[in-house]
Amino acid sequence: MTEPESSADSQLKKFQKELSAGTVSLALLAVLARAEEPMYGYLIAKKLERVGDGVLSGKQSALYPVLRNLEGAGLLDSFVEPSMTGPPRRYYRITEAGRAALREWAAAWRATRDSVDSVLEGILE
Repeated sequence: MTEPESSADSQLKKFQKELSAGTVSLALLAVLARAEEPMYGYLIAKKLERVGDGVLSGKQSALYPVLRNLEGAGLLDSFVEPSMTGPPRRYYRITEAGRAALREWAAAWRATRDSVDSVLEGILE
């Protein structure tokens, strides 16, 4: 790999990391809002892999601090249940405050997406 390719690759990774910071929280709230029952971290990660098309990009460990932050902000509730197949599992569910935040964040996401799409229109096509 030549030096410019390496630099471009690292810039892309940095950009993707910065983008994912807020989008992971939004995606987590959306997954839990759709869930019919509380979910534990591994199930949330698997659901994100299936429907999120790389929102976690293989970094399941990044999920847990975000879940804790959302819970600390009152957007999620959690409880621990014993597991027959391993250590106890922490289950998460969205709160009413989380549903309100999801509506606001989704609107902000759409507005930002539409704005950026307008700026990018015609550039890379």
